[in-house]
Amino acid sequence: MNDSTALKTSHDRALSDITTIHTLGPTGTNLEKAAHHWFAGRGLAGTVLLHPEVEDGLDAMAFDGTEAILACAVYPRLHDLVFSNLHRLEMADSFLLDTHDMVLAGRPGDTGAVATIVTHPAPSCLVTGRGDITLTSSNSRAAALCAAGEFDACVTTGPAAAAEGLHLIENFGPVPMVFTLHVGRRSGAGTGRAR
Repeated sequence: MNDSTALKTSHDRALSDITTIHTLGPTGTNLEKAAHHWFAGRGLAGTVLLHPEVEDGLDAMAFDGTEAILACAVYPRLHDLVFSNLHRLEMADSFLLDTHDMVLAGRPGDTGAVATIVTHPAPSCLVTGRGDITLTSSNSRAAALCAAGEFDACVTTGPAAAAEGLHLIENFGPVPMVFTLHVGRRSGAGTGRAR
């Protein structure tokens, strides 16, 4: 076995130790879908814990190599997650997966003009110039705020819109997305300091 093969085998074995993934909730986010996909693709039984913000997983996770945080490449604060946590997180994997259909949705029976739209920052450009835009923490949260009557419409995922009983205004379709997995470093692991 050459050094490259040994390193890959060691890396694969370390990834198989992951039993819990922390990511963005509430249910219906693309990150939740990706976390379940990651476990299924490896034939692993695992737990997906959802948090109001991706970084909230840092307060709940064990740093023993069994827990990880899942983010995505378009997450506006991904650089902060990585560089502020080099001492305790290691980017260990990435993969490409289509998101749920991204949609513009509104309350049923509301046929008025769309003046206010709530969205996560990442897909906000899908509705630039279509109304006053307010940012929120996740696509699922956007759907909940719209359903509660706080906004005329929201950019969200198809499943989150359906779960909140919203009607479809426009379907932007799925987006091929890169997701990143950040594993909590085991005690005594390298410092991860940038050089």
